[in-house]
Amino acid sequence: MSTHDGRAMALALAGGLPAVALAIHATSQTSWSPATRWTVDAFVVVWWFALAVRLRTHVGRPVQTLSNLLAGLREGDYSTRARLDDGLDPADPMQGAMREANALADVLFEQRLGAVDATTLLRKVMEQANVAVIAFDAEGQLDLANDAAERLLGAPFERLRRRTADDVGLSGCLEGPTPRLLDPGLFGGGGRWELRRAQFRQRGQPHQLLVLTDLSQALQEEERTAWKRLIRVISHEINNSLAPISSIAQSLHDRTRANTHDDPEWTQDLQDGLTVIADRSEALSRFIGAHARLARLPEPTLAPTKVGPWVRRVAALETRLSVAVRPGPDVTLDADSDQLDQLLINLVTNAADAATEAGGGVELGWSTHDDAVEVWVRDEGPGLPPRANLFVPLFSTKPGGSGIGLALARQIALTHGGRLTLEDRDDGPGCIARVRLPRATG
Repeated sequence: MSTHDGRAMALALAGGLPAVALAIHATSQTSWSPATRWTVDAFVVVWWFALAVRLRTHVGRPVQTLSNLLAGLREGDYSTRARLDDGLDPADPMQGAMREANALADVLFEQRLGAVDATTLLRKVMEQANVAVIAFDAEGQLDLANDAAERLLGAPFERLRRRTADDVGLSGCLEGPTPRLLDPGLFGGGGRWELRRAQFRQRGQPHQLLVLTDLSQALQEEERTAWKRLIRVISHEINNSLAPISSIAQSLHDRTRANTHDDPEWTQDLQDGLTVIADRSEALSRFIGAHARLARLPEPTLAPTKVGPWVRRVAALETRLSVAVRPGPDVTLDADSDQLDQLLINLVTNAADAATEAGGGVELGWSTHDDAVEVWVRDEGPGLPPRANLFVPLFSTKPGGSGIGLALARQIALTHGGRLTLEDRDDGPGCIARVRLPRATG
């Protein structure tokens, strides 16, 4: 008997065999009649086999129940539970095994419900997402595509499934750096698409996940907003200049027609009017020139630049007040030193303007954070104006300001792979400008 319950029965028979043999021998020594001895011997043997079968059933049935329960769990059936015998000792090992199997079934059932809910939520999110999500399995065949991907590829998932990246025109998306912008003509309809790629494992097999985002609409909205701001600022500035020019020119025209003889007062008015026209024309020229300078910012020429000397050099250029330099670590940037000078000069100039207005000071320093360097400029001025217009080109809150400084500084930071932020100080009046730039890799 090779089964578990068969071995249990064999052990029971072997264990009872000496007693049965002894009982048969004992009956053979009695004076009973042969019929009586055979009857007693048969009863002993039948009782022996009955107890062995009972033991086999007692041992085998719980094990079979436990086996069926585990098989159901393996097949994903979490509705079956093992029945516990209240009459047995709770410390009984078999009862403990049944109890743990029931607990395991409860845990797996809860996990399955959670997984089903999470999968349903993920499916709904993917259906509603306005990005194309595509996955290729380890063999390079398409294994997942949401509704946006179906629209992008022009076919339902049932037709796309098991097709290769070459078949759907995405072979170039499985290699190269990400994130990156794709060729506008890749999908026929144009547009600007951003590609992001990641890897994950499903059922133990590696998959490549592609996320394609159509940036056209977002960029169009941003461009429209930028044009509206630009046109509003340019219109405001030009109208402010054209209104007095037109008024004074009309006044001078009328006075010229009415003047019939030399009049010193009229001559003075003419000179004053022409001076105003010249001044406003020069202001318009500076305004347009500043905008052109912002638009023509060249690509930076990178070279090793020590942060300490750069910061001290710019601090020394401010003559209206003494800029306090807080020394930082010895660190180097790969940057265009001329453009960095322009960036920091603009920030220090703005800080000095604010500090001079409020009678405060300016501090300049730097620190390192992982693979970046942060240069900061703190002032004790009145704080920031409304933030919505801080980096709008040509917008300025200062009389005579060009509105170029902050916009140019932020553009220089961006072209160097960094960023510029402005915020009010939390330790007193004034604001702090932070320029975060990547450290030199060499």
